[in-house]
Amino acid sequence: QVQLVESGGGLVQAGGSLTLSCTHSGSRFSINDMNWYRQAPGKQRELVAAITRGGSANYADSVKGRFTISRDNAKNTVYLQMNSLKPEDTGRYHCATFNGLSSIWGQGTQVTVSS
Repeated sequence: QVQLVESGGGLVQAGGSLTLSCTHSGSRFSINDMNWYRQAPGKQRELVAAITRGGSANYADSVKGRFTISRDNAKNTVYLQMNSLKPEDTGRYHCATFNGLSSIWGQGTQVTVSS
């Protein structure tokens, strides 16, 4: 059973930066597309960034130019570099993937941006 484990969240002031990591426990990480979602209280879950197995990235309009998703297949890890953070970026960030049968989600890591 593949597991995803996120880390790197925390409390940061507006304008600051954080880098989130998500480690994939399986052997097929390199062929999986990977996604970062966030869930803020009272709001719908939002797809923040996605990266294909080939390394192509896409972003939500709200984070373009500020966030960068990347992957290291040797480490089975996907990253989300977050710069120029805003209070509205506050939420629980989850990584997720699809193994061909079902979606797999991590427990998430909390990001709180103070104004």
